Amino acid sequence: MSLKCKAAIADGKGGFAIEEIEIAEPQADEVIVRIKAAGICHTDYDSLSWGKPIVMGHEGAGEVYRIGRDVQGVAPGDPVILNWATPCGTCFQCQEGNQHLCENNSPVAAGGNGYTPGHAHLAGTTLQGTPVERSFNLGTFSEYALVKILAVVKNPSRDMPFPAASIIGCGVMTGYGSVVNAAKVQPGSSVAVLGAGGVGLNVIQAARISGATRIIAVDIQEERLERARGFGATHTILASKSDRGLAQAARQVKALTAGRGADYSFECTAVPELGAAPLAMVRNAGTAVQVSGIEQEISFDMNLFEWDKRYINPLYGQCRPQIDFPRIVDLYERGQFMLEEMITRTYTLEDLGKAFDDLLAGRNAKGAIVF
Repeated sequence: MSLKCKAAIADGKGGFAIEEIEIAEPQADEVIVRIKAAGICHTDYDSLSWGKPIVMGHEGAGEVYRIGRDVQGVAPGDPVILNWATPCGTCFQCQEGNQHLCENNSPVAAGGNGYTPGHAHLAGTTLQGTPVERSFNLGTFSEYALVKILAVVKNPSRDMPFPAASIIGCGVMTGYGSVVNAAKVQPGSSVAVLGAGGVGLNVIQAARISGATRIIAVDIQEERLERARGFGATHTILASKSDRGLAQAARQVKALTAGRGADYSFECTAVPELGAAPLAMVRNAGTAVQVSGIEQEISFDMNLFEWDKRYINPLYGQCRPQIDFPRIVDLYERGQFMLEEMITRTYTLEDLGKAFDDLLAGRNAKGAIVF
């Protein structure tokens, strides 16, 4: 039996509306999740202009509502977290352990089936009788979401508030995984973080958890730097918009790290002009990490790579959802990982326009829709 519910639908031309959609019975390998909360990020705003109608939202948490006949491991009522990089488990990359780069299901990774950001399976969700795509195969700005079981991770904590759980599946995982899985930050090391927004804060606290002893946050907003101190930054640098390539900030980072530069640096600004900036902040043989997903063509001064510096561009913190999500939950339950503190404001679905205004103005570390 199908069900009808409210959802935010992007029109593909820069706008959206709250519409009624219809969700079919789950197929054998599908789950219907009653969405309790959905995180909001810049990608959701970008989806307004993807050129097609789409059920918005790609971060979410809720309760299992219905399951397909072959689904195992979850039952109606179970709290779950959704993962947008759904692995198939059988392709070359999944077999290599790179589940986040799945060649069959990834909506963004090179080597997939030509999907564009926001591509989703059409079957199962309709708008006024016409099939409609779900953002990143999820569509969490909706009272209910139809997803593959491989997109579902059972939350081992039944006490975690749903807004806190909802943000794990993108910004939290990206920041945490970039530190722990990709860079493998070592105890006693120094870390520079460019940008103290939502992703940057998760880089900062993951570096703290990893045992970094000098964590330097760089941002152009004092309010963000103050927030960064609460998440574990030991030093802060208020940068200037006129500081090209953050060259002056890089000199300050070096002054704080015995003149060498940090052991690791993470770019979390999504500003294309700063794509090379983390290289200027790491020591020889240090590691620079491009976290924010810059895809534009930019110029590099190859001198920045001297000597033996490593520059990596991991996707989604090299996420292994069934491993990493429970680890983050465990760290949260032990009081080491701050999730509720990330949620600056919550909104109703009808307040999505206000939520986007706050997002673009940089007022929030993280916003979330609560159903």
